[in-house]
This record gives sequence, C-alpha cells and structure tokens, in this order.
Amino acid sequence: MTPDAMSLALFVPLFGAIAAFVLPRAASVIGLVAVLATCSAVAWLAREVMAEGSMTVALGGWAPPLGIALRADGLSVAMLAMTGAVGLLVSLGALDALRDARQRQYFWPLWLLLLTGMNGVYLSTDIFNLYVMIEVIALAAVGLTVLSGTRAAVQAGLEYMYASILGALLFLLGVGFVYLEAGRLDFAGLIAAEPSAGLSAALALMVVGLLLKTALFPLHFWLPAAHANATAPASALLSGLVVKAALYIFLRLTTYMPLPDEIVITLIGALGAGAVLWGGVQALRAERLKMLVAWSTVVQIGLIFIAFARAGQVGLSESWKAAALLILAHGVAKAGMFLAAGRIRTEVGHDIIADLDRSAIRPTLAQFTFALAAISLIGLPPSLGFIGKWSLMEGAMAAGYWHWVVVTMIGTLMSVAYFSRVFAGFLRFDRMKGELAEHKGWAIADVAPLTLAFAAITLGLMAAPILSFIELGYPFGAVP
Repeated sequence: MTPDAMSLALFVPLFGAIAAFVLPRAASVIGLVAVLATCSAVAWLAREVMAEGSMTVALGGWAPPLGIALRADGLSVAMLAMTGAVGLLVSLGALDALRDARQRQYFWPLWLLLLTGMNGVYLSTDIFNLYVMIEVIALAAVGLTVLSGTRAAVQAGLEYMYASILGALLFLLGVGFVYLEAGRLDFAGLIAAEPSAGLSAALALMVVGLLLKTALFPLHFWLPAAHANATAPASALLSGLVVKAALYIFLRLTTYMPLPDEIVITLIGALGAGAVLWGGVQALRAERLKMLVAWSTVVQIGLIFIAFARAGQVGLSESWKAAALLILAHGVAKAGMFLAAGRIRTEVGHDIIADLDRSAIRPTLAQFTFALAAISLIGLPPSLGFIGKWSLMEGAMAAGYWHWVVVTMIGTLMSVAYFSRVFAGFLRFDRMKGELAEHKGWAIADVAPLTLAFAAITLGLMAAPILSFIELGYPFGAVP
C-alpha cells in the first residue's frame, strides 16, 4: 500500500542515521543501503501517484487537526525523486571524495538525518510539522558545513546556524499566529480559514523566515561562505537540495494562504532581481572556483523567485510550474557542478580561478562535467534550465511583465561571463609552466557529477512529461 511507501520514505533514512551513528565503521554501507531503500520507496510512491493521483494517510489513524497526515501529489513526489536521485549520486561520490576517517564517520548520519528532514517537508500537511522538519534540516546542514574542520568552514557554519535559528524563530512565530487565528495548523484548515489581519501577519513572518533560509537577496549573507567552504559532497547537498526545502514551503504557503497584495509579489520579484544582479557581480569577482559556484546559487535562487512573480498575483496558478522546473533543474545541475569543482580542486591542488591554466594537470573529465552543468545553469537548450527560463519569460511576456524578461536576459549574459572565466582556464595552455602532465585517471567520484550533469541536459527533453507529472493531484488546486 502507498501509506507504507510514504512511511518508508520518512523513517528509513531516520533509522539509517541512527544506525550509521551507532555503527561508524559500517556507516558507508548503512548509508548507501538506506538511501537506496528510500529511493525505492519513492519510486513505489511515484507509481501509485501516477495511477491514483494525490494520496493522503493519517499516521496512527489520527486525522488532522489532532493527528499528523502525510500527503503525496505530483509536485511533492517530483521533489522526493530529485532529492533521492541527487542524494544517491552524491553518496556514491562521497565514497571516494571523503578520504578522512573522521569526515566519513560523521557524513553519513548527518546526510541521512538531512534526507529525513527533506522528505518530511515534502510529505507534510501541517505547518508545525514543517517547522520541526526545517529544524532537523538545519541541524544536519550546519553539521555538514563544518565537516571539513577548517577555520573558514567553522566560521561559515556559525553564520549559517545564526541565520537558520532566526529564520526558524520567525517561522515559529507565524505558526503561533496561525493557530491563534484559525485554531488549526493543517493545510486544509489554512485554505478554509477566513482572511484576516492576523493571518496576513502570520504569513509575513513565515515568509521572511523562509526567505532567510533560502538566502534570497539581501538575506543571502550566510550562503556563499557556507557552500564554498564545505567539503564537495556537503556543498552539493547544501546547494542542490537544502535550499529547495524552504523554496517548496514558500510555494505551498503562498498558495494556501494567498499573499494579500500585488505589491508583495512585485517586491518578492524585485528581491529576486537583486539576487540575480548582485550574485552575478560577485560571481564575476570571485577568486575561487567553489565561491563562484556558490554565488551562482544566489543567482539561481533569485531567478526562481522571479519565476514565481513573473505574471503577478493573477498568474500564480501557473507561475509555480516555472518555479518548480527551475528548482528541479538547479538541484540536479548544481549538485553535479559542486562535485566537479571538488574533483578539479583535488586533482589540481587548488581552486584559484586565475591559476587554473597554470596547472600541468588537467582533470579533463571533471572540467567537461563542469561545462555540461553550466549549460543548464546558464539556460542553454536543450537543458531543463532552458525550459524553466523559457517558461518564466513566456509567462512574463504573456502578462506584459517585460521587466522580468529583461532581468532574466541580463542574468543569463552575466552567467555566460562568469562561467567563461572558468572555461578560459580549462582551455588555455600558454601560461602553463613545463609539459602537460599525465592525468591520474578517473575515479568513482567522477561518475556521480558526470551523471548529474548529463541528467541536467537530458531532463530538458522530458520537460513535457515532467510538467504533466508535477500537476498530478492538483498540488495547488485542491484541498489536501
């Protein structure tokens, strides 16, 4: 039965995290088995959703508002599938990328705890449970950030922790206001509640908390350092997966609790535009490869919020699809890019962009992977990133919001510029001292990023079925 699939997707990684922590010597095996089992449960759930549409189960037989319900529809299962697939490939890459025993010991329980929180977000139908899950995610994400043990990573982890705590407190205050106004916290209750000033204040608090957790400009101060100074597998998880949970919650809440004014949506789009422009400038100035990739995450987050605001309040019923496509595209491509950047740093010995062309070692497969992932992030055809950007601009043009098209095009040109800085280092040989050294060969860690990069391209060819799938169960068109 499908309820078993939902429960397995939630509890298998949780018990796996506990087992990996208790049995550190077997952590890698436990982690891989748990991730594989979770992916199998998600595949099972996807098959059932395709056959029956949205599905809801009350845990322990207690229905809301007193009990906890899990719900799966096309969008939530698509997010589960992206999380599981990316997570499985990052897990395979971590087998080779994490060679320090202490890092391996703590990576697996933290990653499985993170997977538990992510899956909990995508299956939850209660905003208090969402609060609990984003706290679980934050706990694991901060641990992954400081996993390398460097001073820069610890400092970045502290900034991340402070931002996460503040965002969670704002979200929790909003949850309290909702309960005072509506007397219940499940999505069905939010949809049925009468609009009021209290609910508007609650939504404002929760949205600000989520914007802080997604690192939307100008609340992005914690993200670049956290993502750039973590280990490569941790960076891939943080950038490819973690920020998507808050984005998903944002989409749900702003549909079940409609934003009170067109001005608010315009403001959100303007913040997205600020992220695209400011993040692009900082990426152009970045000295390190991983820092450039981290700043490009700020850009992509801004683009997702522009997609949300592309046609104003009237267009929200369709704009979420463009935002969802960009979320999926970024999750796959950015995870591959961070893993590739980690491979380049390992092979070359550094990730200073200006000196990449001085290296006698050229990790050609990792460089090729980086370039493939960049195709989707820039938004070139036939990648899924291109389909997401095209959907954004098509909706904006249809609604007469040409300013979003202009910002998107400027952001695209800037992304070409800052990624070209890296490509130049890959292709130039005139500043290299000595003869070109023989490459050390491929490793297990090369397989995961290359697979993710190819997926980011080929998924664009499957955009129509993906769109049809995420609409299953009417994610924003029916009472949960």
